[in-house]
Amino acid sequence: MMKATKSASMLLMLALSSTLVLSACGSNEPDKTEEPASTATDKTETAAGDTDKATEPAPANSELKEYKLTMVYPGGTQDDEAKIEDEINKYLKNKINATIDLQPIDWTAWEDKVNLMIASRDPVDIYFTAQWTKYAVNVGKGAFLDLGPLLKDYGQDIVKPLDPVFLEGSKINGVNYGVPTNKELAAQGGIVYRKDIAQELGIDMSKVKSIQDLDAVFATVKANKPEMTPLYLLKGENFDAHYFGNFDALGDTSVPGVLIKDAAETTVKANYDTQRYVDTLKLTRGFFVKGYINSDAATTTTMNKDALKAGNVFAMTSALKPGKAKELETELGLVGKLDQIELNEKTVSTSETSGSMLAVSTTSGDPARAMMFINLLHSDKYLNNLINFGIEGQHFTKNGEIITPTDNTKHYAPGAAWMFGNQFLNYVWNSEDPNKWEQFRKFNEGPKVSPGLGFVFDSEPVKAEVGAIVNIDRQYQTALETGSVDVDKVLPEYKDKLLKAGVEKILAEKQSQFDKYLSEKK
Repeated sequence: MMKATKSASMLLMLALSSTLVLSACGSNEPDKTEEPASTATDKTETAAGDTDKATEPAPANSELKEYKLTMVYPGGTQDDEAKIEDEINKYLKNKINATIDLQPIDWTAWEDKVNLMIASRDPVDIYFTAQWTKYAVNVGKGAFLDLGPLLKDYGQDIVKPLDPVFLEGSKINGVNYGVPTNKELAAQGGIVYRKDIAQELGIDMSKVKSIQDLDAVFATVKANKPEMTPLYLLKGENFDAHYFGNFDALGDTSVPGVLIKDAAETTVKANYDTQRYVDTLKLTRGFFVKGYINSDAATTTTMNKDALKAGNVFAMTSALKPGKAKELETELGLVGKLDQIELNEKTVSTSETSGSMLAVSTTSGDPARAMMFINLLHSDKYLNNLINFGIEGQHFTKNGEIITPTDNTKHYAPGAAWMFGNQFLNYVWNSEDPNKWEQFRKFNEGPKVSPGLGFVFDSEPVKAEVGAIVNIDRQYQTALETGSVDVDKVLPEYKDKLLKAGVEKILAEKQSQFDKYLSEKK
């Protein structure tokens, strides 16, 4: 890999400027994406009133041999996954003469299992990837294909509606190794909480403007609901998470060296040298000592959404967007019981453009077919909603673009729409704002732009040090960031191990590359 180029930077900045202008004008309308000419067919009314599903044509690309795709992504296995997979396969057979094996991996096991699969060169066609789950590191390992030729030949319906900033901002050395999801561009962190419990206890959540303000809230919950955990934390879901602390890792969160996205400072620092990180560690530790946080936060394998669903959790940290709480209400069966509060400044950086992507594995037996499938996720409304929400008449009923849960919704609610294709093709739950996608466009207006926008660090010169530090982070980071250990005692130990592993060499290399990038951008 090589450093980000000046031309790529200029393209990204121009694309972002275009995004903000179009968002303000309301002229960017990816939800009106048309079905691609290569796969479009006449639409017919089904018994359930579904006008999005095309009639069953003779197999498109019938000259292709039948192929079974494998897609690996994070998430829990759904009760009705086999049913949905069968429906997808019937549809894909007629579209691209393919079937697919969906392979969700539990969130808490995701990193270890994917690392093993990549190291073992398992035959996989499509991996979910993102800057916060070792995208750049795995590119460096040769795990993902250069998608330029595939996008040109089989991804026309991806490129057409997708804002250019996504493809430009997610490149490494000018190359796309992942196809970004078409979704919100700005980033913001906060909490999702039990609105019904807050109302029952007389808590005025409108007064919560910062993490510190949550102390009094959690104290009230603990005093009146001792059986309830005020705040559920776990690995990657805490106040120092990438979406909450507004840290720009300049390419990959597993590589040390950050900027503060909502500041103008361009000095690359280790997290332990930023006051925000240390202060937040200490605040979290205080919450843990007071009993606000689940005692198993450092080791739990239960995702925060599952803990919230179980009914004994008041709040969880979350990356936020318009209607996030409403989405979760339907997914978790808590309709009318959730709300959200934003607790940091809305920002945009390179990481947001690569925050959710699908990559084609270098072990794929048919990369073209893999890209054909990703292209359909970005352009075929029926397929997109089938994989995200299940089967009409079974897992939801539909009136226009509005869908309503059924008794079977709980058997297929992956909550993964932000991972797959073009989210502006998604139906909207009846509990959500019917103008949800317009709200998304407004959300993209006016974010604070990180000084590192457009830059991606090339870790090749320090790959040995990066490899060593990944293991140290695994030992210390989660324990510290969930408040599970004494910060004053453990943080110096963590820092000492990082220094001995060569963190300063990484920081110097990242600063050098970033300084060059900034000088070229001028």
